[in-house]
Formats: sequence, structure tokens, C-alpha cells
Amino acid sequence: MDFQDTISTIKELLAIHAEVSVVARNKQISSLDLHCREFITASPMLFLSTSSAAGLCDITPRGDAPGFVRVLSDSMLAIPERNGNNRLDSARNILENPAVGLIFLIPEVLETLRVNGRARLVRDAALLESFMVNDKVPKFAVVVEVEEVFIQCGKAFKRSGLWQPETWTTAKNLTSRAKMLADHAKSAGINEQDMQEVLETAYRERLY
Repeated sequence: MDFQDTISTIKELLAIHAEVSVVARNKQISSLDLHCREFITASPMLFLSTSSAAGLCDITPRGDAPGFVRVLSDSMLAIPERNGNNRLDSARNILENPAVGLIFLIPEVLETLRVNGRARLVRDAALLESFMVNDKVPKFAVVVEVEEVFIQCGKAFKRSGLWQPETWTTAKNLTSRAKMLADHAKSAGINEQDMQEVLETAYRERLY
């Protein structure tokens, strides 16, 4: 599609926005203080953003019981790498480009915590064993050296009604995720029913 009016410079971007407030400008800090630690400890879900050396971006959810992300110091945190689909998109990107962005969520809390930094893949036995669940340890942990931290306001959650059940779209009206996967991976020769069984087995037997 050929758009006629686009923004192509920082000057144009700033011209259509109000000046940033003092609070928004000053809220960014460079380490994990008591408030950040408390937020991370209470969070059962985060989104990890990475990009490859070529600039191809990826974002993936990471979730577990609250406190699954370990704050190792004021400037370092660790995320266990639980079982996934073995594509290893985030890990591959980190090896090429260590810059990462994290967003931590807490159910029913409108604000999120954003953390930016540089990541590495760590296999130290003591660290991995501290993440053991059901007698299983992760194959590695993503350790992030924190560079920027700040609270993100909750306007997106207010607008979306994410934590308001009365606004939720019922899954009954949606195409099943099993069918979506089967259609997208049609070359694998798996139909919707087969895919549903694959998903249920993975959720039941391979969470950790």
C-alpha cells in the first residue's frame, strides 16, 4: 500500500507530540532497586524481546510461578530456559546480538516493569540447580546485565480491558489453535486432531 503521509524524521515525530513530562523523563533508573525487586518477584510472566545481527526481531513469552526470575544483584537477573519448541529463536539472537528488552507483568496490575540490558546464556550448575522444578533443571539460563529500568504506565491495559473478564473475547468463537498450527505447518502432514493431541501431551508432560 502506498501511503502519502508518513513520518520520516525525529523532528517530525516530536512536532506532533507534547513535551515529555519531568516524571517520564526522570523515571528511568540504571539498577534494580527494592521496588523493582518486589515487582519482579511478584511477576509470573514476562516478554523477552531480542533481535538478530541482521536486525530481525523476535519477542517471546516466559512464564512460571511468581519469583521464577531470579534477581542476582542490583544489576543482574536470571531467567530459566524452560522446555519450548526447540526453535531457540531468542537464544540464537542473543548469541548474535546481546541487546534485550523485557516487560514484566502482574495479573490485575495496570503498570508493567520494563528492563533493557545485555544478555548471555549461562550453564553454571549451581545457578541451574536453583531453578529445579519437578527434579528437572533448565539447560541454561538467560542472564541479563541491567542497563535501564522503568515503570510503564497502564494506559494500554486500561484501553484493552485486559484484566477485565467482561471484555474478554470468548475462545469458543475463535479458530482452534490446533487448527491454526496444523494449517501453518501443513507440510508436516499433521491434521487438527493430531495437533491437538500433540499440544495436550506437551502441556501435560513437557512443561519442565
